[in-house]
Amino acid sequence: MISLPDRTKMAAHLSYGRVNLNILREAARKELREFLDKCAGSKAIVWDEYLTGPFGLIAQYSLLKEHEVEKMFTLKGGRLPAADVKNIIFFVRPKLELMDIIAENVISEDKMRSPRDFHILFVPRHSLLCEQRLKEQGVLGSFINIDEYILDLIPYDGDLLSMESEGAFRECYLENDQTSLYHTAKGLMTLQALYGTIPQIFGKGECARHVANMMLRMKREFAGSQTQILPVFDTLLLLDRNVDLLTPLATQLTYEGLIDEIYGITNGYVKLPPEKFAQKKQGEGGKDLPTEPKKLQLNSAEELYAEIRDKNFNAVGAALSKKAKIISAAFEERHNAKTVGEIKQFVSQLPHMQAARSSLANHTSIAELIKDITTSEAFFDNLTVEQEFMTGVDTDKVNTYIEDCIAQKDPLIKILRLVCMQSVCNNGLKQKVLDYYKREILQTYGYEHILTLNNLEKTGLLKPQTSTRNNYPTIRKTLKLWMEDANEQNPNDISYVYSGYAPLSVRLTQLLARPGWRSIEEVLKMLPGPHFEERQQLPPGLHKKRQQGENRTTLVFFLGGVTYAEIAALRFLSQMEDGGTEYIIATTKLINGTSWIKSLMDRLEALPF
Repeated sequence: MISLPDRTKMAAHLSYGRVNLNILREAARKELREFLDKCAGSKAIVWDEYLTGPFGLIAQYSLLKEHEVEKMFTLKGGRLPAADVKNIIFFVRPKLELMDIIAENVISEDKMRSPRDFHILFVPRHSLLCEQRLKEQGVLGSFINIDEYILDLIPYDGDLLSMESEGAFRECYLENDQTSLYHTAKGLMTLQALYGTIPQIFGKGECARHVANMMLRMKREFAGSQTQILPVFDTLLLLDRNVDLLTPLATQLTYEGLIDEIYGITNGYVKLPPEKFAQKKQGEGGKDLPTEPKKLQLNSAEELYAEIRDKNFNAVGAALSKKAKIISAAFEERHNAKTVGEIKQFVSQLPHMQAARSSLANHTSIAELIKDITTSEAFFDNLTVEQEFMTGVDTDKVNTYIEDCIAQKDPLIKILRLVCMQSVCNNGLKQKVLDYYKREILQTYGYEHILTLNNLEKTGLLKPQTSTRNNYPTIRKTLKLWMEDANEQNPNDISYVYSGYAPLSVRLTQLLARPGWRSIEEVLKMLPGPHFEERQQLPPGLHKKRQQGENRTTLVFFLGGVTYAEIAALRFLSQMEDGGTEYIIATTKLINGTSWIKSLMDRLEALPF
């Protein structure tokens, strides 16, 4: 049996922000209920495992239980586990290999028992190819309902939406498959149906252009059914990931970014080494340390996490000790409570105080784990080389640190991140430098990685220098991508998220709001893909009258993935006193350098000779 996280407290924080994202979550829940009610009687759900995380953000197990879901299983070959239910529902992504498993499940169904009804729910889209595969396997006729559940944009936090489409960057830039762009356009149409038409669309990059075109076409097709909703968003900015290939390769230096770099955050959860979190009882010594990883949920519903997650890690220690003093002072108050009324008031605050204390203990432990890594020599050396590349130091020759790392057989992804970063900061590598790196990598890590290197070249991450001119220094200077002496404790610029480097993607966003992209036309032309502006007609009477001093709301959509450090930089811009714009962030996938490079890796299978 598998379980979905029970998130009864989950949704409140989605409605605190400038835009109430709970409306989107509720719409998704309503559709799920309607589908479940189509299958009358008791039910078991068979899950494509990848979907359980995203679904957990929409619906808890309690909602499924209300609609007669009695059992849940993970999709795997062979016979389905025994379950005394009337309906078996497969929740799956439209992938052919999953259809083969479903067919095996259906064929091996016990003929002696009372027959069960089968249903399929495709997420996020129905697929005729998959139906064809089921037909070839001879099981298509066994299904009573074949439906789709359009789960495009999932609210992750009060200002964050993700499609969690793991292959979006690879599909768009490597396989020339634009399915994820179609899903993006559909997701944005759903958003406009709930939050009103977005009057202004800006974009940069080929994929951004495709998405905008699809949206405008869909709008024309539904011309009669426009929603009479006052627009919540003023602007939509569509940004291709390949406009800024540098940012995800760099090591993120915010608290949340480092948690993701080191442990990986999946669907709002992180798994951590358990020994740091063991509760030591007096007199027990160190016996029976837990072996299961500690699983923690990370979002703004937790007050302390919301406060520290976007800080540069060097500012987290001070914030935690300040919080510790406040909490212990609050507990000391109990000595001052004399009257019954005062004692009662103290007792009523106790649950909140205890939650704050346990939250502080958790984050102190996480910060200690991270500090062990960030204070190591290996981390410092790696960061030094990254910052040299970003500032344009020796990007045109073989780097001795990378040579040493290959010689020591450091993890391949670490090598690839650095070599790609050098290539991006040098607008491609000289052919002999590139050939040298490739040869060293293949000889050390194995020739099966030749496909991966080929993929990195196709996506522009690792490429030979075609023109003699390296544009990166011009881009860096014009957009002020490197800020000396970035203030990590009390930041005054977005560059604090990488201790000096301002993410190019976020700098473009910042300049669009003020003074506008016209001021950087020349640099925009140096970056890949077209830049454009579109206006969408609003139904009469829905033009927003902006109050004096009221902020604009911009939805920034990253096509191909976004990092937590970029999200932190956008939150910083939202909170700036004189910023004038609040940002909501949407993406095809939450990524870091490791998960991003991993998605582009392929291995040549050894031939069976």
